[in-house]
Amino acid sequence: MQIHRVPQLRNTVAILAFNGWNDAGETATGVISHLMNCWGNKENLIAESSSEDYYDYQQIRPTVFVDNSRIRRLTWPSTKVFAVLTPHLDFDLVLVRGPEPSFRWPTFCNELLDLFDDLEVNLVLTLGALLADAPHTRRISVSGSSPNPELAKRFGFEVSRYEGPTGILGAIQDTCQRRELDALSLWAALPHYASAAPSPKATLALLEELETILEISIPHSDLPEAAKAWEIAVSQLAEEDAEISEYVKQLEADIDGSDFEDTSGDEIAKEFERYLRRQDDSK
Repeated sequence: MQIHRVPQLRNTVAILAFNGWNDAGETATGVISHLMNCWGNKENLIAESSSEDYYDYQQIRPTVFVDNSRIRRLTWPSTKVFAVLTPHLDFDLVLVRGPEPSFRWPTFCNELLDLFDDLEVNLVLTLGALLADAPHTRRISVSGSSPNPELAKRFGFEVSRYEGPTGILGAIQDTCQRRELDALSLWAALPHYASAAPSPKATLALLEELETILEISIPHSDLPEAAKAWEIAVSQLAEEDAEISEYVKQLEADIDGSDFEDTSGDEIAKEFERYLRRQDDSK
């Protein structure tokens, strides 16, 4: 990990997302991009990984671009770490974004968490998105978990009981647990028949869950309008295929029934608290 500088941050929260297997529809990396657009600055680059150490160039190829001087240049794949100073909040942010590494995951995770130690990170939030049997016309489901039972209980999440293959997010969560660093994992469930990027409705759902966890309000900018346009576009495509249209109706019926049964007082309170925060920010 090439470290450019180590800034002084307050009560630091790290938010991470990686392109690839963990990021259906570029939903999770879309949240990082949104936060960078709202509060970030590319000049606040803290560190970046060495591409030769972690990436297979036949799987994740470098890209060619033409700069302002009309000279062709190459961009190599790497994970970048940015500092985001948020004086209007009680904490600052560290944002991590890049392609999922191809190899040497244990070394990658340890180098990243060594940097987090230097930045005095108190909480790690990993973001992901998966494909699921879910209708695009309903609220995008976001599930949360933590390897720490006390932290999971605090946020109303489950202790992760998953067994099976995992991605870099699972490796980072495991390293956090071994180092006794608080960590939460958030996953959005994207309709598998509408997985093309971008997925603004799923990105918005993850962003709103972040607001709830961190008890803050994040500017949504044009995400709500983009989410509505995305839903309309997917609906139009679904209507052109009778089989998909019928499948969507079945998914809607299934989720409407389960939502009616599963809606709890905690969920209603969560929505109300989010509404009140937005009302306060608009004054």
